[in-house]
Amino acid sequence: MDTEEFLLPRSRLANERLHTLIPGGAHTYAKGDDQYPENLAPVISHGNGAHVWDIDGNRYVEYGSGLRSVSLGHAHPRVNEAVRRQLDRGSNFVRPSIVEVEAAERFLATVPTADMVKFAKNGSDVTTAAVRLARAATGRPRIAICGDHPFLSADDWFIGTTPMSAGVPAATTELTVTFPYGDLAATEELLTRYQGEVACLILEPATHTEPPPGYLAGLRELADRHGCVLVFDEMITGLRWSEAGAQGLYGVVPDLSTFGKALGNGFAVSALAGRRDLMELGGLRHSHDRVFLLSTTHGAETHSLAAAMAVLTTYVEEGVTARLHVLGERLAAGVREAAAGMGVADHIVVRGRASNLVFATLDENRQPSQRYRTLFLRRLLAGGVLAPSFVVSSALSDADIDHTVDTVAQACAVYRKALDAADPTPWLAGRPIKPVFRRLA
Repeated sequence: MDTEEFLLPRSRLANERLHTLIPGGAHTYAKGDDQYPENLAPVISHGNGAHVWDIDGNRYVEYGSGLRSVSLGHAHPRVNEAVRRQLDRGSNFVRPSIVEVEAAERFLATVPTADMVKFAKNGSDVTTAAVRLARAATGRPRIAICGDHPFLSADDWFIGTTPMSAGVPAATTELTVTFPYGDLAATEELLTRYQGEVACLILEPATHTEPPPGYLAGLRELADRHGCVLVFDEMITGLRWSEAGAQGLYGVVPDLSTFGKALGNGFAVSALAGRRDLMELGGLRHSHDRVFLLSTTHGAETHSLAAAMAVLTTYVEEGVTARLHVLGERLAAGVREAAAGMGVADHIVVRGRASNLVFATLDENRQPSQRYRTLFLRRLLAGGVLAPSFVVSSALSDADIDHTVDTVAQACAVYRKALDAADPTPWLAGRPIKPVFRRLA
């Protein structure tokens, strides 16, 4: 499809309606139309497997589905069937359902490094619960977050540290301090500076780069020595690094960990898991002050827990994590070859673990560029590839990846022209994409 003829009239009108009724035009900032080229933000009609269709009738190969949550592909039959069975039996009661204990048993069998688990609906629920629990257990006020990780929670303790801090009291933000990923010396200096004040270290155990050798074990030792709680945010690494997340792959056990995203294959479910002595502080079988750990009306809806059980079973029985890595390796190799063939290998750079690939778009000075990202995404969209990242789902076929690589090659040809001109403006057709975290709208 010619990019200049690629128009989305129905999606454009729907985006206007969305902005009229919903602040930001989406329920997640990362899904906003400011994250896409101007007038080329498709509004989705439906999805199946690795494909989605927009309301203009275009079909796309989709990556990063549901912000990495739909790792088995849309409308996965095994997950959907488990959900349907529960829908006919009721979704929410005045007392716990038997599904809750079954889901907990299945989860803890898959993540054996944890002793107990409590389910909720989204990642912020459980990361904030982990922070509260760490403060209660240690009696300390400060939270140490990894400053290199883009998102840990929608709650004040994290959002106050971002450029979108409007509405967060300074007194709250002052209780959050940051440490750099991969630097044990800097983290120890921080813990020494705030000796006896830091309740927990919270971070994603791995991101777009592998943890340096000994790093996670070093954090474990630092946390033990300084008496603080070690929390792994496994929203992304959970199931994608191994069935038991990064802790299962690297063999370092945190005190608490949080899961979500892939756990429900698009259904709303998250989990806080961890050591029994810590988790029990949120329960009834102790003589200490009670901790309001998690109490959510919809956290144990039966159909979402059924989805989680089906996802966990599918991952284990079908070797899904291994398949994600195979697909990602094929895609990364193809994209790198296409970029090299068009002379832009130093400007379109694929990074990350094979199961969690992202790409960087660099300008003529090899600096990250939103304008060049805009050009690249325009060409991908016109070629039927919806890819804010290259995060794969297990529903992708070899043909899907081949199509993606062909489309990337065509995009790289235009990218080369823009680099030669040292100006991508003629190929943007509108304002560039904007970063999610910015001070002004």
